[in-house]
Amino acid sequence: MRTTSNPVFRNLPKQEGGYASFGTASAGAAQATQFGQQPQFTQAGPDQRSMTIDDVVTKTGITLGVLAISAIVSYYLASNDTSLAVPLVAGGGIIGFVLAMIGTLGRKMDKPPLVLAYAVAEGVFLGALSLLFTGVEFGGVGGAGLIGQAVLGTFGVFFGMLVVYKTGAIRVTPRFTRMLVGAMIGILVLVVGNLVASFFTPGGFGLRDGGTLAIIFSLVCIAVAAFSFLLDFDAADQLIRAQAPEKAAWGVAFGLTITLVWLYIEILRLLSYFQND
Repeated sequence: MRTTSNPVFRNLPKQEGGYASFGTASAGAAQATQFGQQPQFTQAGPDQRSMTIDDVVTKTGITLGVLAISAIVSYYLASNDTSLAVPLVAGGGIIGFVLAMIGTLGRKMDKPPLVLAYAVAEGVFLGALSLLFTGVEFGGVGGAGLIGQAVLGTFGVFFGMLVVYKTGAIRVTPRFTRMLVGAMIGILVLVVGNLVASFFTPGGFGLRDGGTLAIIFSLVCIAVAAFSFLLDFDAADQLIRAQAPEKAAWGVAFGLTITLVWLYIEILRLLSYFQND
């Protein structure tokens, strides 16, 4: 059976016999195949409102809005004092990673404070990282143009994959999921291997040095990130059909934000290669 590649959706809180029991929802469940073994999703209780697509859109919009404001502030600070860029990238990245682990492993993805804190941390990380990739101070035409292209490209891919999912052009099947998860594991292994190799050989395997191989690798990463949206959409769709509580929308927003951040980084990295040519 299918499972999402996004750890936020994959680690939704369990109840006995299945996934996706949020809070103190009442008994009763809807059949779903998203997480294997025909798991049951606990429905919203009598004092809870069921999650809708509007909840997902609203929560995701709030999360991305907080991330964007944080990123702009971080970019501005780093451009005025470039010595802050690396600490902001490191600090924001580490804090964001820790919060993502707390949310997924601790099954706290539906907690607004944690989701918004993650958005702030990732915004700090992305803002400073964008400056490092573009090398242009705040307000500079080159940097603003490159970042704008990356943002447009990210949301263009997002909405494009949403259309693909809604039209059923590509079906989310167990085989599709296994192939995609395998590709993600392969990318992770290559990235870690390249990092280790870079300690001994300049550029490592050449996956991130801006050369032809690096461009191909970035295109592969972008493709895998894009297709992973299909699994995320499918998981969110199952929660809506299962009438999960409204607060579950924060978990969906969390998962989608993680994928969007990954996609933005890969697109910006690819664009930066061409800027350096």
